Amino acid sequence: MTTPSAPDGIRFALEGIDEITFAKVLRDLMKDPAFARPLQVQAEPPRPQLPGLQPSGSVTGAALSGAVLTLVFRPGDRQTALDAMQRLKTILLRYGVQIDSIWTPEE
Repeated sequence: MTTPSAPDGIRFALEGIDEITFAKVLRDLMKDPAFARPLQVQAEPPRPQLPGLQPSGSVTGAALSGAVLTLVFRPGDRQTALDAMQRLKTILLRYGVQIDSIWTPEE
């Protein structure tokens, strides 16, 4: 009996995104057919950092740690995931969100 191959993921690190913008991105993402099954979207929203971890002299509100969006897919759905990755970049651009890094699994 063969076991299904483990899923891969394309991970987007989004520094500097606020909670409201992150919610808007997720709303658009969940309505877009490019992200339908067989893909899965995993989201880690931005979170306030602990006061002790903020740079000294910060006079603005609480700093937020970066958000992460991951497109999870099976190896056979790689092209679908790459197409969805391009669509996600477009959605992020719409809200002026900068992508700090993208991690893609090796082929």
